[in-house]
Parts: sequence; structure tokens; C-alpha cells
Amino acid sequence: MFNHLLEGFGTALQLGNLFYLIAGVTGGVVIGALPGLTATMGVAILLPFTFGMDAVTGLIMLVGIYIGAIYGGSISAILLNTPGTPASAATCLDGYPLVKKGQAAKALSASTIASVIGGLISCLALVTISPYLAKFALKFSAPEYFSLALFGLTIIASISSENFLKGIIAGFIGLLISTVGMDPITSFPRYSFDIVDLLNGLSVIPVLIGLFAVSEVFNQIEIMLKEKHVKNDIKMDRNYMTFPEIKKSLPTMIKSGILGTFIGSIPGAGADIAAFVCYNEAKRSNKNENFGSGSLIGISAPEAGNNGVTGGALVPLLTLGVPGDAVAAVLLGALIVQGLTPGPLLFEQNPEIVYGLFSAMILGNIILLFVGLGGIKFYSRIVEIPKLLMVPSILILSTVGSYSMNNSIFDVIVTLSFGIIGYIMSKIKMPSSPIVLAVILGPMLETNLRKSILMYEGSYSFLWTRPITIVFLVLTILSLFSAYKKNK
Repeated sequence: MFNHLLEGFGTALQLGNLFYLIAGVTGGVVIGALPGLTATMGVAILLPFTFGMDAVTGLIMLVGIYIGAIYGGSISAILLNTPGTPASAATCLDGYPLVKKGQAAKALSASTIASVIGGLISCLALVTISPYLAKFALKFSAPEYFSLALFGLTIIASISSENFLKGIIAGFIGLLISTVGMDPITSFPRYSFDIVDLLNGLSVIPVLIGLFAVSEVFNQIEIMLKEKHVKNDIKMDRNYMTFPEIKKSLPTMIKSGILGTFIGSIPGAGADIAAFVCYNEAKRSNKNENFGSGSLIGISAPEAGNNGVTGGALVPLLTLGVPGDAVAAVLLGALIVQGLTPGPLLFEQNPEIVYGLFSAMILGNIILLFVGLGGIKFYSRIVEIPKLLMVPSILILSTVGSYSMNNSIFDVIVTLSFGIIGYIMSKIKMPSSPIVLAVILGPMLETNLRKSILMYEGSYSFLWTRPITIVFLVLTILSLFSAYKKNK
């Protein structure tokens, strides 16, 4: 294996391959930072450009885009309170408050370092224990997915510590929103009111952009109308994350990277779930940290977790031919187009491609460190733009981002509607994050609960007969109990 990995580095470091890797990472950062342009969309759009390339070169560029885009979402999440991708929604919770304190560079550097550490941990797992992780991930069926989603929903209790009851109400509203559309089992329309656009439900991206970005636009417009002289009163420093701060956050980064890699290796879980789960775990294990008001650990945990998914998602893809998330599904298409069949034989018949990909992921994360830290001075200047220019720019980006998902005006209407809802929620001190979390996890929870009941012919015995399910249910109870004690 070591010899193959050295050969892989030799392949990845070839001038042409290295150029495409750097271009992929840099382009991915830009794609991720633009609201609405997800990592999946970026990889899918650029997939046709790889058809004429050598198999290794094409895959290296796509992997670079994947790594860059997952990180890139944190830039707009931190600076504008507008998650570039669903995976960066949890980063808003502490990233934007830190920007309000004038510490944009510190927040961005924390995101960059955590992303790189999480990504490198996932690469290590990919190289060393991928076959074992893949076998474990295959043990996940509907009951395990249900219990994982239920555990994920307990995060609502953690992120609603200041307004516990209002947070729970917001979570239930999000679950109701997630039921709009076709029934996942019977395909019967629910709450669609004969509106064709509602048959597929409400897309996460327009809801997310509306609640976070457009609601903030409305808040800023209100502030501007009250001010006699419209100015940007936030003074930014240029101080990056210090070594003591890195040392303090490092255990959380490592733990979140491992947890993100594990979640990524579970087919269908994804980076958005990993980010929230890691944020919740960080909040549970750091009792003295002031989450929600600009905690560096609160930024580090979701960013290490969602970047841990990048390597984890490739584990079942390369070893079993089962994609771990939507981006891995596009990469599966790229492998097939190149005449390659993912699975155990791929390691035997095409080791140069497999280990070239492994090496490219390691190098891609190192490149991300330089691209991320090197660009902070430019990124952080965004918040110094006058509000008269910034506010309409965010609104335009939000509108274009929501439209670009499905080329649908209806999604723009959804974004503006949820912007109004988010604005009202901010006025009554009701957190909006639980709605986003419930909209993401709701379909996974309902679908797998009903599949589990069908599998067990109407019995709920899967709740106490499947070991992995029991573990997640125990974690769910512990998480709820911890949140209850904290709010008592």
C-alpha cells in the first residue's frame, strides 16, 4: 500500500494534474461561497469537461472542486450569514456573531484550519481503513437511518438553549414544512393545495437562504431606515486564529473530523447532517464555551465535520460502488464514463487511479490551507463594503442562488416568503436554525421510520433489537437529558 501511495503522489504531482487540482480547489471555493451553488452542482456542471481528459486528471479536478466547495460555503456563512451550501448552515451560528464583533479574519482562519484538519483526517481513514468502514456502513438500514436522524434532531434542543420552548416550536414547524409534497411511501400529495410546484416539496436551499440571508437583509434595511447616516460601523481587525486558540480547538477539530468521516461513510447521510451532529457534540462536551455568540469551537466543529465527509463519502464509493452522498454519486458517474467499475477489483486492476485519487485528496487539502488563509484578507474586506451596496448585493445573490437550483421563479417566491418568516422570528426572539435542521432531517426521519415499520410488518421491535439503532437511541436520550439539565 505504501508503495502504491508513493506512486499516487508521483501521479498527482505531475504538472498537468497539479494544475487541475489547484484550479479545482480554487474554483470549488468560489462555487461554494456563492449561495445556491452547491458542491454537487459544481461537480455536476464541470463533469462534462473531464470527458476528454485522462481518467486520473479528470477525477483529480472533480475531487478538488468537491474539497473547495464544501469549505467555500463557510465564507458567505461567516461573512454574510448566508450559507453558501447546506453543509455550512451550522457555521452561521457562531461565525456571523464573531464578524459582528469585528473578528472576521479570526472566524475565517478557524474555518480554514478546521476544514483542512477534518479533510486530512478523512483522507487518512480513506487510505488506511476504508474497507472496514465500508463494511460497517453497509450494516445501516432503515432503522439505523431513522435513529441517526432522530439523534440529529436532538440538536434542536442544544441550539435553542436561550429560547428552549421557542426552539422546540420552530423545530416542529420545520418538521411540518418537511411533510409538504408527495408522500415518500405512497406518493400521495400532501399539503400541496393543488399547486404543482409543491408536489416535490420545498427545497432546502431556498428555505435556508430565506431564513438566514433574506431575513438579515430585512433587518439591515430596518436599521438603515432608522439611521440618519448609513454607514458600516463594524471595525475589522486582521488577527488570525492564534496558536493557543488552535490548541484549545484542536481536540474538537480532530473529534469532529473523525465523526464527519464516519457519517460520510454512511450512504445518504451527507455533510449537512455531519455539520450539525458535530456542532451538537462540541456543545455537549464543552460546557463552559459560549456557543451562539462567536465561539471558535462553534466554528471549528461543523467545518471539521463537513470536510471530514469528503473522504468518508468516497469510502463506500471506491470499495463497494455505493456513493456516500450526492457528490459521490456524480463521481460514480465520472468513474463509469471513464470505463471504471468501483469496487474491490478497482484496487487490484487500477491501483494507479485509486491511489492517485487518495494522494490528490491529501494534496487538495494542503492546497486548501494556502488558498483559504491566503484569501482571508480579501474575503474579510467584504464586510467593510457600505451597507447601501452590500444589502442589495446580498438580496440579488440570494435571488439568483435560489433561482439557479431548479430555474424556478417559485423557489424565489419561497426564498422571499421565508425571508419574511425569518424576519418575524427574529423580532419575537425565535431561533430559525431549528427549522432548517428539521427541514433537512425530516424527510430522512419519516421515510426511514415508515420503511422500518413495513420491514417489521407493523412492529416497533426494531427499536430494541438492532444494536446500532439502540446506540443512537441511547445517544438521543443522553442528548435530550443534557439539554434539559442545562435549561432547568
